[in-house]
Amino acid sequence: MGDEVFRYDLKIPKERVAVLIGKSGKVKDEIESFAKIKVDVDSKEGEIFITGKDPITLYASKEVIQAIARGFNPEIAMLLFKQDYGFELINILDFARTKNDMIRLKGRIIGTEGKSRAVIEQLTETYISVYGKTIGLIGELDLLPVARKAIEMLLEGSQHANVFKFLERKRRSFRVHEDIEIREDAKKYKEMIDNGETKQPNGGADR
Repeated sequence: MGDEVFRYDLKIPKERVAVLIGKSGKVKDEIESFAKIKVDVDSKEGEIFITGKDPITLYASKEVIQAIARGFNPEIAMLLFKQDYGFELINILDFARTKNDMIRLKGRIIGTEGKSRAVIEQLTETYISVYGKTIGLIGELDLLPVARKAIEMLLEGSQHANVFKFLERKRRSFRVHEDIEIREDAKKYKEMIDNGETKQPNGGADR
């Protein structure tokens, strides 16, 4: 039982193979080392073969590779090794009837200069990749369904303003305590400025 080897066979876009391998094989080596698996790559066909003894880490590795395949930066994709992170993929063709429809819908998600995607990412603390015919999402498991719902609302024709209001409501319900803390920090920061101090509360650490 302990010697049993599990395997996944994947096919990824050929143009993403180099990203998966990384410079001097760095990305591939990091995945293999962290998950204790073996990754074999057929660069010409875009075929990936992963093997390992732990089915849980092997499945996580599969998701990491699939995320890289769908346009994610490897550093972001490797967040999927964390137990509280998940990966979702939406097929734009499920909402588009024509090629022009697909182009228009991708534009709705990305927004002018990427602003729509940036707002959704910020409000849901997720990462979004619009690549080819798919939209990929990586984020914490509790907020990932909220991000997916927002994307689907836009794909179905909802106005951006309504989608953003939906996200703000959801964010409040999930992050009540965090938002209270942020408001308290903002209040303290204002008091510090009023008193001539410049250092931010909590050392000014990024959230």
